[in-house]
Amino acid sequence: MDASPTPAAAPPTPGPRPVAGPPPTPGSPPAPVFPPAPVPASRLRRIATPAAVMAVVVGAFGYVGSVDPNEPGHYPVCPLLRFTGIYCPGCGGLRSAHAVAHGDIAAALGSNALAVAGYAVFAALWVLWTVRAFAGRPLRIDLKPLHWWGIGAVLLIFTVVRNLPFGSALAP
Repeated sequence: MDASPTPAAAPPTPGPRPVAGPPPTPGSPPAPVFPPAPVPASRLRRIATPAAVMAVVVGAFGYVGSVDPNEPGHYPVCPLLRFTGIYCPGCGGLRSAHAVAHGDIAAALGSNALAVAGYAVFAALWVLWTVRAFAGRPLRIDLKPLHWWGIGAVLLIFTVVRNLPFGSALAP
């Protein structure tokens, strides 16, 4: 028996591997060892996603602005309110969006003040996202567990207070 190694058992050769592609033809330049650097996206392409998100939001607010949630039968009733009589943190959100779409901020705050604060936070984050995308930098929002617990606590406190007699101003 021959003890020489077989080609399949030979160790790999060190060094860079050529890029996969069609085999070179005689007289053609050799294949590049490293792939070419990625071409940076144009500014228009970088802001396409924030623009699409804003288009969806504007469409949603346009729909809610044209179909009045104050008239019964257009939107489903909140199941928590229907079965328990308790206002959830989102109760009044559609009426609030309808009021914002019509420019009535006072009515929007009366329907759901937390939703109006959410609209403002979304608008600020969207502007930041668009500016950073235009500059070619990613938007990184690193929320730690403490932040999520804080958001949950605000939602819980808002829900409890709006369902108590002294917090009836927060009820829709």
